[in-house]
Amino acid sequence: MSQLRRFWHNYKVLIVMGSGLGFIHWGWYTIKSNPLLRQNRDSYIPEPGIVSYVAPAPPALPPLPERPSKKKEAKAKE
Repeated sequence: MSQLRRFWHNYKVLIVMGSGLGFIHWGWYTIKSNPLLRQNRDSYIPEPGIVSYVAPAPPALPPLPERPSKKKEAKAKE
């Protein structure tokens, strides 16, 4: 009993996760092979390809108002 207890203590994560992963894959395989969940090839309508929309370029920004330069201010004062 001691060896079984030590084995469970050392490998319990591997045992639980391995069996869980195995059951998940087995269940997925069973679901995929179920004929009730398969779509008939005659009634299959393929989805259209990727549709992308390219937006037109935004209108150009209006020009910024010009700042009066210091030279122009000096000339205006004279």
